[in-house]
Amino acid sequence: MRVAIVSATPALGTDDDEPLLVPALHAAGADAQIVVWDDPAVVWSAFDVVVLRSTWDYTMRRDEFLAWVSATDAVTRLRNRPDVVRWNSDKVYLRDLAALGVPVVPTTFFMPGERPTLPEHTPFVVKPTVSAGSRNTARYAADERAVALGHARWLLDRGRTIMLQPYVASVDDRGETAMVFLGGRYSHAASKAALLEPGARASEDKLFATEKLAPVQASDAERQVAEAVLDAIPFPREELLYARVDLVLGDDGDPAVLELELVEPSLMLPQAPARAAADLAQAILRTADVTSPVTERA
Repeated sequence: MRVAIVSATPALGTDDDEPLLVPALHAAGADAQIVVWDDPAVVWSAFDVVVLRSTWDYTMRRDEFLAWVSATDAVTRLRNRPDVVRWNSDKVYLRDLAALGVPVVPTTFFMPGERPTLPEHTPFVVKPTVSAGSRNTARYAADERAVALGHARWLLDRGRTIMLQPYVASVDDRGETAMVFLGGRYSHAASKAALLEPGARASEDKLFATEKLAPVQASDAERQVAEAVLDAIPFPREELLYARVDLVLGDDGDPAVLELELVEPSLMLPQAPARAAADLAQAILRTADVTSPVTERA
């Protein structure tokens, strides 16, 4: 079996999961190769499975990327599925999750041409809805509204939809909890230290932000919320090769969803139990054995 592990040219050699996943695939009998998604020399039909991993530049070229996703899946099997990638690559999906009753960090969206309204008395975050690695994202104090408004308008003037979220205070002390699922089943969790520093301005050119990660034992409440997320999404969870649910604790102490990552998330394999890489490899092999696509749930 031939498996493509898909990266981006500027991301080559920077994915911490690759040194564990590729040997696990080889051990499972697969021929795994790291390839770049926009390399015109790649023959995608030569692979049995194409696995999106460190395609971290897609947010700058989303339309081109989505066209490639559809074209590639037409000649082989791409995971996660194109409909999943299309839905999850724009963070307006948070609105869908909230409407389905999932606890989500309160989020307000503004489209180009709309006038953004900023919080007046609490710290908050401004970011585009199509973004990865904290690119074009910044945290603002309540008295930094003028600077934040300039950031928001800069994005809107460039045709970007933006989102505003309150900055959750627990992140500074506790960080986020990243809940990783492989093949639709819970695998492990890792803590992510706060990335957005007070006073730091949004970066436009960084491919990703350096994260401080550590293994963590998820609480029962976090497990319940993460499971509820995967049960609520408009796709069969068993069809997801991987998923990562990023949770924070709200002021009430209850977990809430900050993001759901289904396109190219880091899976924190170095912070996972030793079995996780082999579990992911086996999930990839099972994907190749699926002979008929599963249609999207209504």
